[in-house]
Amino acid sequence: MSTASVVRECVVALLGNPNVGKSSLFNQLTGLRQKVGNFPGVTVDKKIGRLQLSSATAIKLIDFPGTYSFYPNSEDERIVVQTLAQPANQDYPDAIVYVADVTQLERHLLLFSQLRDLGLPCLLALNMADVAEKEGITIDLNYLGKKLQVPVVAVSGRTGSGLDQLKNKLSQLLEVDFKAPKTLYQLSRQEQAIAQDVKALFPNVNAYQALLLAHHHDWLPYLSKQETTSLQQITAKHEMESLRFQVNETMQRFDRFTPIVQHAIQRQSEERSGLTERLDRIFTHRFLGPIIFFVLMLLVFQAIYSWATVPMDWIEGLFGWLSDSIALVLPKGWFTSLLTEGIIAGLEGILVFIPQIAVLFFLISLLEEVGYMARAAYLFDRPMQFFGLNGRSIVALISGGACAIPAVMSTRTIGNWKERLITILVTPFISCSARIPVYTVLIGFVVPSTVVWGFFNAQGLAFMGLYLLGIAAALIAAFIFKLILKTNERSYLMLELPEYRLPVMRNVLLTVWEKVKTFTIEAGRVIFVISIILWFLASYGPGNTLEIAEQEARQTAQTQQLDEQATDNLIASRKIEASYAGIMGKTIEPAIAPLGFDWKMGIALITSFAAREVFIGTMAIIYGIGSEEDEEGISIRNRMAQEKDPITGEAVYSMATALSLLLFYVFAMQCMSTLAVVYRETKTWKWPLIQFIFMTALAYLSSLLVYQLLS
Repeated sequence: MSTASVVRECVVALLGNPNVGKSSLFNQLTGLRQKVGNFPGVTVDKKIGRLQLSSATAIKLIDFPGTYSFYPNSEDERIVVQTLAQPANQDYPDAIVYVADVTQLERHLLLFSQLRDLGLPCLLALNMADVAEKEGITIDLNYLGKKLQVPVVAVSGRTGSGLDQLKNKLSQLLEVDFKAPKTLYQLSRQEQAIAQDVKALFPNVNAYQALLLAHHHDWLPYLSKQETTSLQQITAKHEMESLRFQVNETMQRFDRFTPIVQHAIQRQSEERSGLTERLDRIFTHRFLGPIIFFVLMLLVFQAIYSWATVPMDWIEGLFGWLSDSIALVLPKGWFTSLLTEGIIAGLEGILVFIPQIAVLFFLISLLEEVGYMARAAYLFDRPMQFFGLNGRSIVALISGGACAIPAVMSTRTIGNWKERLITILVTPFISCSARIPVYTVLIGFVVPSTVVWGFFNAQGLAFMGLYLLGIAAALIAAFIFKLILKTNERSYLMLELPEYRLPVMRNVLLTVWEKVKTFTIEAGRVIFVISIILWFLASYGPGNTLEIAEQEARQTAQTQQLDEQATDNLIASRKIEASYAGIMGKTIEPAIAPLGFDWKMGIALITSFAAREVFIGTMAIIYGIGSEEDEEGISIRNRMAQEKDPITGEAVYSMATALSLLLFYVFAMQCMSTLAVVYRETKTWKWPLIQFIFMTALAYLSSLLVYQLLS
């Protein structure tokens, strides 16, 4: 009789400074066996991956945010301290894999030396080994490991070399009885006395963790009020000067490991490759830099239109064929109507735009991988300061081009409260990927698909113009908030510019896959529910109002001698108008009529508050109900283009109406998920409400002005 072996799961923390290739290594180790979650009690993302080290040992690998030291300047960095200063934390690791860039090893060992002094098993992974070899850098791994008293392995997150050795070293580290080495940092007598008193309160921490609790007791969320008061009394009793202690610790640590690094690493030439420096003279130039940034963004938006056209046509054709096939196979009835006019029409309204979203994420990820995005933050720090923002705000604003939710969350790297709050409030002005479906459809009613200057697509230029309009609104709003909000907090930008390197396509493609999958699943979930609700609201009405509407439509068709297709379309239009959805749209129509919007658009405005992209799905359902006799495979764009005003006979989506609707979606806060995230980040409903009111007011007034002028 055999018994199954027990598999032990160990928690391993992956830590390192920003821009050391930690994510590349994480992707190499876990591949698609990873997911994104949140650290307990906060909105900071954590990536969790799994790998099997041996038949008896499984690893839960947690990729922590990039951190410079245990003295944090942002919420991302606080997470590391918060997790590792208290062993009772649920994410407290059994071991640490510390990733350092071997070409920048000396500056990256400060955090490593602090982590090592926690008394946890540590493994030092020297990344960029392939780059070091090309630059003629040799590393004495044995000497480095002996002096630092940890296993050391050279790896490459780009090529995957050294990963097997890393896994073997990690397996050995977890299997042997670990005995903590002597700490690199020697506490002074005053610090020892403080640590001794803190350990009396928290017996499960070591001396260095006790010192961290004393330093950070004023913000650590898991400390009770009584524990915080006790720690305050200890620091007051020993006259603890936190800043002086931090400086002394940092200097002592560099004194300890700098000679070790200088002995362990040899360079064939003291001169570093000047490629990065030469490129930075161009990309971070005061005048050339912004021009290059503008050109890159222009190319990105051109690519969104040019590259995605063919796959979008394929998807539209597929959904048209699927809907027609189901209508032929299944008998007419409510279920067939729900499938073809509700679920399929709604899903087409979102899935058809996946190619454009994938292109956007692909290009932004490429820029991130090569190291350009850090330059953008550096380049725009001074201009951002003028508007009350920070150089890091540019990262949030660019991320907003994908989705406002992670963009708002990315503001955690901004240490200044005022600049972070302003960035949060104005980021939703940046046109996100959820607006792409709306822009794509409506731009076609405003700008013809022609070539400008022999190269640029006119609709692509208009697409970028909408993004620039959102950026302008964000900067103006930021400047206004800068004048309103008051703070004495000083602003600064601490940022390490990574070396320019070829992108790791595995990382880029994994990012695209993860983002598109998340977008599709999250949006699809909302679309599915709203599509069913909308189909019901558009297919049914109170009492026998739909039957009466159909009879009146038939009488009108007979009087006007309409053909069969025109009669069917008239009946469908009158029935929707008499449905629950029509009643809902008619109710708000007086408020939106001055903007050029009819009751059908009103329904879409209401439903798209759940998610902006729902607008297209809503219109697909509204125009799809009762249109079985229309041309096979007709797309939502063509349905909207054919819509006529029943009174004037003119196109509903005229230039004035389409432009008014575009401006409304550029400025309006049409996303309840973003409002929820702003609430979580600011911990009050005050700022989300202010944000919703001023964005909605701007959207309404700008749409009103444009429509009234053009019409």
